[in-house]
Amino acid sequence: MPTNFTFIDLFAGIGGFHVALKALGGTCVFASEIDKHARVTYQANHGIDDAIFNDDIRAISAYEIADHDLLCAGFPCQPFSQAGKKKGFKDGDKSERGNLFFNIVEVLESKRPKAFILENVRHLVNHDEGRTFTTILEYLDKAEYEVHYKVIKASDFNVPQHRARVFIVGFDRHQINPRIPFMFPRPIPLTKTMSDIFHAPCEKKIGFTLRVGGKGSTIDDRRNWEFYRVSNEVRRIGLKEATEMMGYAPNYQFPVSKTQAMKQLGNSVCVDVVTAVAQQVLAHIQQHPLENDMITRNKGELKARPMTKPIFT
Repeated sequence: MPTNFTFIDLFAGIGGFHVALKALGGTCVFASEIDKHARVTYQANHGIDDAIFNDDIRAISAYEIADHDLLCAGFPCQPFSQAGKKKGFKDGDKSERGNLFFNIVEVLESKRPKAFILENVRHLVNHDEGRTFTTILEYLDKAEYEVHYKVIKASDFNVPQHRARVFIVGFDRHQINPRIPFMFPRPIPLTKTMSDIFHAPCEKKIGFTLRVGGKGSTIDDRRNWEFYRVSNEVRRIGLKEATEMMGYAPNYQFPVSKTQAMKQLGNSVCVDVVTAVAQQVLAHIQQHPLENDMITRNKGELKARPMTKPIFT
């Protein structure tokens, strides 16, 4: 597995990708997050230079972003969430949230990282009868990346939470051998349960999915703060338990209100799952580089396609 690689963290939230990739030897060379509360939490824990901590990916030229080996993005999921407004690329003014996906494509086409890892809600796969997801895959393919995806449950990676998310990974066809299939990580036995999370006997082995409110719900809605019977008492998930369920260290800082902290965790990637996927991606990069002689032989096959859309106008 390569070490000393570089990565960028788009739609970074509170830094779940950053935690996982730094532990694997990565250095973050650019991050972007627009939510002011999430930025406070991200900066409190990662302390990256303000010069490389962007607040609006739409306001920067893709060419201004530092070169990097790996692009990571938990791109906005609200437009695609089953519990939300069920909107996609037409969500909001000028399709703002849904179309933020195209900012990812622009960076891929401009900077050509070796690989990318994207994460989103599982319902993205079937959104609009599959048309939204098909469009996403087509744009990534046109950007000359070999693309793979899989819906992964957090409980398959020793996280006691029913949290299924789609992971989309891709490898630059000009740098990584496209003929070698990528293998997602295999599930591992679940040894951690909700009893470990509460540090007391809990009748439920795997917990509910931590989430933010859907349409018409608030952060205090019981759907977001599920109840458990622990040692014959009724308890609900608190900040301490939620932090552990998402794979963050107990000392992860949340210098925001509890409501904001729980919202941030509900929006976050699960660190343990990202770690497992990233390990496979990094190993694939290291083991299957596209040799120069192969590039020459396959020149016609790998001929670059035109940009999928003008990057800047």
